Amino acid sequence: MSVVGAVAGVLLGIAALLVCLRLALGPSVLDRLVSMDVLLSVTACGIGAYAAVTRDSTVVPVLVVVSLLGFVGSASVARFIPRDAPQQPKPARSRQPRQPRRPRRSRR
Repeated sequence: MSVVGAVAGVLLGIAALLVCLRLALGPSVLDRLVSMDVLLSVTACGIGAYAAVTRDSTVVPVLVVVSLLGFVGSASVARFIPRDAPQQPKPARSRQPRQPRRPRRSRR
């Protein structure tokens, strides 16, 4: 099991380094947001691999907190990111002259 844990640790470390590179070089805010979400996912995978290798269940609440942090953070930041493409203006309606209303009849 120690070989599997070492291989998983090395692969997750390489993934984390590549994601950090993308986080630093990302040309837009959305790229940085996605890379931060992937970094939190890699962290959650690392915590899960540690829990599996050591058979330690006390880190499961930490795993849940990291997962919720990733979800809530991505959802809240994505809500406030402006769209890249400008929205098309609505076509103007042709204004027709209003017709006068008829007077209401009384109900007597």
